[in-house]
Amino acid sequence: MFASGGSRWEWEPVVRNDLLARGFHSCNVVQGKFLIFGGLKTQDTQEPPLGDVVAFDPAVQTVRTLAPEHGYRRSHHQAVVLGDHLLCVVGGWDGSRRVSDVCSFDVEQKQWEGWAARTSETPVGLSSHTCTKLTEHELLVVGREGGLRTQRRYASIFTLHLQPSSKTYWYKEEESRTASRAGHSAMLLEDYGPQGKSSGYKLLVFGGRDSADCDVAGHWGKGKVHVESTQAPELTEQLAHLVATEKGSQQAPKGLRHHSCTVVGPFAVIFGGESLTRGRDAICNELYIYDARASPANWFRFPSSTHAQKRCGHRTCLWNDKLYLVGGFGADGKTPCPEICSLRISP
Repeated sequence: MFASGGSRWEWEPVVRNDLLARGFHSCNVVQGKFLIFGGLKTQDTQEPPLGDVVAFDPAVQTVRTLAPEHGYRRSHHQAVVLGDHLLCVVGGWDGSRRVSDVCSFDVEQKQWEGWAARTSETPVGLSSHTCTKLTEHELLVVGREGGLRTQRRYASIFTLHLQPSSKTYWYKEEESRTASRAGHSAMLLEDYGPQGKSSGYKLLVFGGRDSADCDVAGHWGKGKVHVESTQAPELTEQLAHLVATEKGSQQAPKGLRHHSCTVVGPFAVIFGGESLTRGRDAICNELYIYDARASPANWFRFPSSTHAQKRCGHRTCLWNDKLYLVGGFGADGKTPCPEICSLRISP
């Protein structure tokens, strides 16, 4: 727990289950349930990634296997939801190589299906990248692509075009690039001009390298992107109170990777990760809040003394005005955590 001069924050355990013990997985909300796919049970590179789909129902707090191990195994991948029934998985590590292909799991049919590339111009391989949904047919992919032994010194930006009806896709590499990153985060936020008026949206990329700098990976006018804004009025108010009343240092995360990041209204909530600046005790449990209400935006850092809740390779998901922490590896960077927690901010 962290407390100083006002509000307190902590992660409260919600449910424990061995099915949740994994890291570098994906977690998406589909039809009111968290779908947890893939990931690793161990950091041993000889072990193949998982290929099962686990469902957590936050309404009744139950965990069950929705689909057993199948032909599609992934870790360090990204997933988005299409049409509230397709879990679309992009890239990742399949146990032998980095891939850039696309597959999907139909929640209603309980079936996996591989998608076909319409061109041969695809990234060499993607892992620890980000994948931001712009529309039902376009995703923006940012990441350092590479094969088993080679990786580029910069991060390419791709628009991934999807045709769900025909299960086909194609990549278009954009002219702009960012600094080389892996295990970073991307935040799609409203873009406010100097007079405080919103001109559309921008995608900010941070982390994944030994720097506190953010890169802008794209700008879009209003109506060009379909932003799925989950309403969380109570949590948004709590975050506003936290940054207003606490003595959190105005410090951006530097040298952080494999953390979690979830946008909540005008805020982005970042937790945990692995520090690139420390050789020992590299797994973190700080909470960072990015406050985009002002221009320029402000970072706030809130440390924690709870050693047991250090995490890397975990996920956070927003549902029903609550932010949930799902899985990940613990303080030693090796032991997977079999639990889901919720963020509690109290006055």
